[in-house]
Amino acid sequence: MLAERRHELILRALRADGTATVTALAESLGASEATIRRDLIQLDGEGQLRRVYGGAVPAGDRDDPFVDVAEVRVVEKDAVASACARLIQDGETVLLDIGTTAHRVARQLRGRELTVVTSNLAVYEELADETSIQLVLLGGVLRREYRSVVGFLTEDNLRQVHADRLVLGTSGVRPSGQVMDTTVVEVPVKRAMIAASDQVILVADLGKFPGSGMSRVCGPEDLDVVVTNAGADSATIAALRDAGTEVIEA
Repeated sequence: MLAERRHELILRALRADGTATVTALAESLGASEATIRRDLIQLDGEGQLRRVYGGAVPAGDRDDPFVDVAEVRVVEKDAVASACARLIQDGETVLLDIGTTAHRVARQLRGRELTVVTSNLAVYEELADETSIQLVLLGGVLRREYRSVVGFLTEDNLRQVHADRLVLGTSGVRPSGQVMDTTVVEVPVKRAMIAASDQVILVADLGKFPGSGMSRVCGPEDLDVVVTNAGADSATIAALRDAGTEVIEA
Protein backbone atom coordinates (compact mmCIF):
# COMPACT_ATOMS: atom_id res chain seq x y z
CA MET A 1 0.00 0.00 0.00
CA LEU A 2 1.31 3.45 -0.90
CA ALA A 3 2.25 5.73 1.96
CA GLU A 4 -0.25 8.38 0.84
CA ARG A 5 -3.09 5.85 1.07
CA ARG A 6 -1.93 4.66 4.52
CA HIS A 7 -1.87 8.24 5.75
CA GLU A 8 -5.41 8.78 4.50
CA LEU A 9 -6.64 5.66 6.29
CA ILE A 10 -4.80 6.53 9.52
CA LEU A 11 -6.45 9.96 9.63
CA ARG A 12 -9.82 8.42 8.81
CA ALA A 13 -9.43 5.98 11.72
CA LEU A 14 -8.64 8.85 14.09
CA ARG A 15 -11.69 10.80 12.95
CA ALA A 16 -13.90 7.76 13.50
CA ASP A 17 -12.53 6.47 16.81
CA GLY A 18 -10.75 9.46 18.34
CA THR A 19 -7.59 7.49 19.07
CA ALA A 20 -5.59 4.68 17.48
CA THR A 21 -2.75 2.45 18.63
CA VAL A 22 0.24 1.50 16.52
CA THR A 23 -0.65 -2.18 16.88
CA ALA A 24 -4.26 -1.72 15.75
CA LEU A 25 -3.25 0.42 12.78
CA ALA A 26 -0.59 -2.09 11.72
CA GLU A 27 -3.12 -4.93 11.81
CA SER A 28 -5.87 -3.05 9.96
CA LEU A 29 -3.56 -1.68 7.28
CA GLY A 30 -1.41 -4.78 6.81
CA ALA A 31 1.78 -2.89 7.58
CA SER A 32 4.56 -3.38 10.10
CA GLU A 33 4.52 -1.45 13.35
CA ALA A 34 7.80 0.20 12.34
CA THR A 35 6.16 1.50 9.16
CA ILE A 36 3.17 2.83 11.11
CA ARG A 37 5.48 4.59 13.58
CA ARG A 38 7.27 6.32 10.69
CA ASP A 39 3.89 7.34 9.27
CA LEU A 40 2.85 8.81 12.61
CA ILE A 41 6.12 10.73 12.94
CA GLN A 42 5.58 12.25 9.50
CA LEU A 43 1.91 13.10 10.09
CA ASP A 44 2.75 14.57 13.48
CA GLY A 45 5.42 16.75 11.89
CA GLU A 46 2.85 17.96 9.36
CA GLY A 47 0.42 18.83 12.15
CA GLN A 48 -2.21 16.35 10.96
CA LEU A 49 -2.22 14.31 14.19
CA ARG A 50 -0.51 14.20 17.56
CA ARG A 51 1.62 11.25 18.62
CA VAL A 52 1.01 9.86 22.11
CA TYR A 53 2.40 6.86 23.94
CA GLY A 54 1.59 3.77 21.84
CA GLY A 55 -0.32 5.55 19.08
CA ALA A 56 -1.88 8.83 18.01
CA VAL A 57 -4.81 11.20 18.57
CA PRO A 58 -6.26 13.94 16.37
CA ALA A 59 -4.24 17.16 16.21
CA GLY A 60 -7.04 19.12 17.87
CA ASP A 61 -7.03 17.03 21.03
CA ARG A 62 -6.44 19.62 23.73
CA ASP A 63 -8.26 19.94 27.01
CA ASP A 64 -8.33 22.61 29.69
CA PRO A 65 -6.09 22.00 32.74
CA PHE A 66 -7.80 20.54 35.79
CA VAL A 67 -7.14 23.63 37.90
CA ASP A 68 -8.96 25.83 35.38
CA VAL A 69 -11.99 23.56 34.98
CA ALA A 70 -12.27 23.15 38.76
CA GLU A 71 -13.27 26.81 39.12
CA VAL A 72 -16.19 26.63 36.67
CA ARG A 73 -19.83 26.14 37.85
CA VAL A 74 -18.76 25.05 41.33
CA VAL A 75 -22.21 25.44 42.92
CA GLU A 76 -23.84 23.39 40.17
CA LYS A 77 -21.18 20.66 40.41
CA ASP A 78 -21.61 20.45 44.19
CA ALA A 79 -25.37 19.99 43.81
CA VAL A 80 -24.80 17.18 41.29
CA ALA A 81 -22.14 15.58 43.50
CA SER A 82 -24.37 15.60 46.56
CA ALA A 83 -27.26 13.97 44.68
CA CYS A 84 -24.92 11.36 43.21
CA ALA A 85 -23.39 10.49 46.59
CA ARG A 86 -26.86 9.70 47.95
CA LEU A 87 -27.18 6.91 45.38
CA ILE A 88 -24.08 5.14 46.69
CA GLN A 89 -24.54 2.63 49.51
CA ASP A 90 -22.00 1.77 52.21
CA GLY A 91 -20.05 -1.40 51.46
CA GLU A 92 -20.08 -0.86 47.70
CA THR A 93 -17.18 -0.69 45.26
CA VAL A 94 -17.31 2.55 43.30
CA LEU A 95 -15.32 3.59 40.23
CA LEU A 96 -14.66 7.31 40.02
CA ASP A 97 -13.79 8.74 36.61
CA ILE A 98 -11.48 11.63 35.84
CA GLY A 99 -12.66 15.21 36.04
CA THR A 100 -13.67 17.87 38.50
CA THR A 101 -17.23 16.68 39.12
CA ALA A 102 -16.03 13.19 40.07
CA HIS A 103 -13.59 14.88 42.43
CA ARG A 104 -16.46 16.73 44.08
CA VAL A 105 -18.35 13.43 44.42
CA ALA A 106 -15.30 12.07 46.25
CA ARG A 107 -15.59 14.91 48.78
CA GLN A 108 -19.14 13.80 49.51
CA LEU A 109 -17.92 10.25 50.21
CA ARG A 110 -15.52 11.13 53.01
CA GLY A 111 -16.20 9.07 56.11
CA ARG A 112 -18.16 6.39 54.24
CA GLU A 113 -17.42 2.64 54.32
CA LEU A 114 -16.55 2.06 50.67
CA THR A 115 -14.00 0.77 48.20
CA VAL A 116 -13.11 3.50 45.70
CA VAL A 117 -11.22 2.70 42.49
CA THR A 118 -10.00 5.62 40.40
CA SER A 119 -7.66 6.96 37.74
CA ASN A 120 -8.24 10.49 39.07
CA LEU A 121 -5.30 11.80 41.09
CA ALA A 122 -7.45 14.54 42.64
CA VAL A 123 -9.78 11.84 43.99
CA TYR A 124 -6.78 9.95 45.35
CA GLU A 125 -5.53 13.05 47.15
CA GLU A 126 -9.02 13.81 48.49
CA LEU A 127 -9.49 10.35 50.01
CA ALA A 128 -5.92 9.29 50.84
CA ASP A 129 -6.38 9.95 54.57
CA GLU A 130 -9.87 8.41 54.82
CA THR A 131 -9.20 5.18 56.72
CA SER A 132 -12.80 4.02 56.28
CA ILE A 133 -12.30 3.91 52.51
CA GLN A 134 -10.26 1.24 50.77
CA LEU A 135 -8.67 3.29 47.99
CA VAL A 136 -7.38 1.69 44.79
CA LEU A 137 -5.37 3.85 42.38
CA LEU A 138 -5.16 2.51 38.84
CA GLY A 139 -1.77 2.49 37.12
CA GLY A 140 -0.93 4.09 33.81
CA VAL A 141 0.71 7.00 32.02
CA LEU A 142 0.47 10.25 33.97
CA ARG A 143 -1.33 13.23 32.41
CA ARG A 144 -0.05 15.92 34.75
CA GLU A 145 -2.24 18.85 33.76
CA TYR A 146 -5.44 16.83 33.91
CA ARG A 147 -4.53 14.89 37.07
CA SER A 148 -5.20 11.44 35.63
CA VAL A 149 -3.56 8.27 34.35
CA VAL A 150 -4.30 6.67 30.98
CA GLY A 151 -3.13 4.00 28.59
CA PHE A 152 -3.08 0.24 28.19
CA LEU A 153 -1.90 -0.31 31.76
CA THR A 154 -4.98 1.50 33.07
CA GLU A 155 -7.24 -0.51 30.79
CA ASP A 156 -5.55 -3.78 31.85
CA ASN A 157 -6.08 -2.86 35.51
CA LEU A 158 -9.77 -2.27 34.86
CA ARG A 159 -10.19 -5.73 33.37
CA GLN A 160 -9.39 -7.07 36.86
CA VAL A 161 -12.01 -4.87 38.55
CA HIS A 162 -15.74 -5.31 39.22
CA ALA A 163 -17.59 -2.26 40.54
CA ASP A 164 -21.12 -1.82 41.82
CA ARG A 165 -21.30 1.69 40.38
CA LEU A 166 -19.35 3.96 38.07
CA VAL A 167 -19.43 7.73 38.44
CA LEU A 168 -18.74 8.83 34.86
CA GLY A 169 -17.81 12.33 33.70
CA THR A 170 -18.18 13.94 30.28
CA SER A 171 -17.22 16.94 28.18
CA GLY A 172 -20.78 17.17 26.93
CA VAL A 173 -23.99 15.32 26.10
CA ARG A 174 -25.36 15.76 22.61
CA PRO A 175 -29.10 16.38 22.06
CA SER A 176 -29.44 12.72 21.03
CA GLY A 177 -28.09 11.61 24.42
CA GLN A 178 -24.66 10.59 23.10
CA VAL A 179 -21.94 11.03 25.75
CA MET A 180 -18.92 12.83 24.31
CA ASP A 181 -15.41 13.72 25.38
CA THR A 182 -12.77 16.05 23.99
CA THR A 183 -10.01 14.14 25.79
CA VAL A 184 -9.72 11.26 23.35
CA VAL A 185 -6.90 9.47 25.19
CA GLU A 186 -9.30 9.08 28.13
CA VAL A 187 -12.09 7.50 26.04
CA PRO A 188 -10.75 3.89 26.09
CA VAL A 189 -10.40 4.14 29.88
CA LYS A 190 -13.97 5.41 30.22
CA ARG A 191 -15.25 2.54 28.08
CA ALA A 192 -13.31 0.03 30.17
CA MET A 193 -14.84 1.55 33.32
CA ILE A 194 -18.33 1.14 31.84
CA ALA A 195 -17.59 -2.52 31.05
CA ALA A 196 -16.40 -3.11 34.63
CA SER A 197 -19.49 -1.67 36.35
CA ASP A 198 -22.98 -2.91 37.19
CA GLN A 199 -24.46 0.60 37.18
CA VAL A 200 -23.30 3.67 35.24
CA ILE A 201 -24.10 7.08 36.75
CA LEU A 202 -23.27 10.04 34.52
CA VAL A 203 -22.59 13.25 36.47
CA ALA A 204 -22.88 16.38 34.34
CA ASP A 205 -23.84 19.89 35.38
CA LEU A 206 -26.34 21.80 33.23
CA GLY A 207 -23.51 23.44 31.26
CA LYS A 208 -22.87 20.07 29.60
CA PHE A 209 -26.42 19.98 28.11
CA PRO A 210 -26.43 20.04 25.18
CA GLY A 211 -22.71 19.67 24.70
CA SER A 212 -20.11 18.53 22.26
CA GLY A 213 -16.86 16.63 22.08
CA MET A 214 -14.50 15.07 19.60
CA SER A 215 -15.09 11.43 20.56
CA ARG A 216 -18.12 9.35 21.46
CA VAL A 217 -17.81 7.55 24.78
CA CYS A 218 -21.16 5.76 24.80
CA GLY A 219 -24.82 6.10 23.93
CA PRO A 220 -27.74 6.82 26.27
CA GLU A 221 -28.57 3.13 26.32
CA ASP A 222 -25.32 2.53 28.23
CA LEU A 223 -26.35 4.86 31.06
CA ASP A 224 -28.45 3.82 34.02
CA VAL A 225 -28.70 7.20 35.74
CA VAL A 226 -27.86 10.78 34.78
CA VAL A 227 -27.47 13.33 37.57
CA THR A 228 -27.61 16.95 36.45
CA ASN A 229 -29.09 20.28 37.55
CA ALA A 230 -32.66 21.49 37.26
CA GLY A 231 -32.92 23.59 34.12
CA ALA A 232 -30.67 21.43 31.94
CA ASP A 233 -31.60 21.33 28.25
CA SER A 234 -35.07 19.79 28.06
CA ALA A 235 -34.66 18.16 24.65
CA THR A 236 -31.51 16.34 25.73
CA ILE A 237 -33.16 15.24 28.98
CA ALA A 238 -36.15 13.93 27.00
CA ALA A 239 -33.85 11.93 24.69
CA LEU A 240 -32.16 10.33 27.71
CA ARG A 241 -35.48 9.39 29.28
CA ASP A 242 -36.77 8.01 25.98
CA ALA A 243 -33.73 5.71 25.98
CA GLY A 244 -34.74 4.36 29.40
CA THR A 245 -32.21 6.35 31.44
CA GLU A 246 -33.26 7.67 34.84
CA VAL A 247 -32.58 11.41 35.09
CA ILE A 248 -32.17 13.10 38.45
CA GLU A 249 -32.28 16.91 38.33
CA ALA A 250 -30.60 18.25 41.47
